Amino acid sequence: MVPEKLTFSPLSRRQIEADFSGGHITSDAGLLLLREVDNQHQLTQRLATVLDDARNPVLVRHKLQTMIRQRVFGVAAGYEDLNDHETLRADQALQTATGEAAILAGKSTLCRMEQRVDRQAVVKAHELMWHHFIEQHDAPPKEIVLDFDGTDVPVHGDQPGKFFNAYYDHHCYFPLYVFCGRHLLVSYLRTSNRSDSRHSWAILALLVKFIRQYWPDTRIVFRGDSGFYRPRLLSWCDRNNVDYLVGISKNSRLLKEVDVPSMLVRKAHNELGEKVCATY
Repeated sequence: MVPEKLTFSPLSRRQIEADFSGGHITSDAGLLLLREVDNQHQLTQRLATVLDDARNPVLVRHKLQTMIRQRVFGVAAGYEDLNDHETLRADQALQTATGEAAILAGKSTLCRMEQRVDRQAVVKAHELMWHHFIEQHDAPPKEIVLDFDGTDVPVHGDQPGKFFNAYYDHHCYFPLYVFCGRHLLVSYLRTSNRSDSRHSWAILALLVKFIRQYWPDTRIVFRGDSGFYRPRLLSWCDRNNVDYLVGISKNSRLLKEVDVPSMLVRKAHNELGEKVCATY
């Protein structure tokens, strides 16, 4: 049996002791900060109102809102895999963050909760984020910029929807994110065998329609890289008074158009010895 205290050889006049009476230790105390933020904005509570819970209330042991907090806070702390919750469910920091003093839900219970989420629930969950975005402004802004971008999320093993992406050179998912400044408005999971613009037109249309219900006079700018340069998408922006700023992939006609300006830029760079750019 290990004693409560061990004494080691002293260092000069300093006594060195090992004390084992510290109690429960956690490396995830930052979850308590997330708890305070969530209590202020009520995001997990709102999310629980749009997700379907078909369980028999008499037999329910773990409330839906508690499981949502458990899952969201776990992902925020870096525990993406549901298997981690077989240990985390007894972590006192996570229990405190979710508002429970007892053992939390296991991986199977959390998995069943996620499997019940359908397309309609995902749309409603995003609308909650958009409502929260509107609430963060005291007055309608004169202009907002919607940044569309896709990025890679590596997959491990034989996960559903696994495809190899030549650009990122590995198997991955290719979610679409939409930001407005520091606000995340859309997080849409996609397989990596699709282009950047996959479903971006429909998502932009939903966002613009929603925002204009509250800010009809706000200028909306759509911004994306060359993957979002799609004539039909930009034509829709023209018809619906949405400005846009998108990249254009390099091609022979474009190179011919910018040949003279590029030559002038190179000449100016050689003469000045510093960065320069062409103005059109």
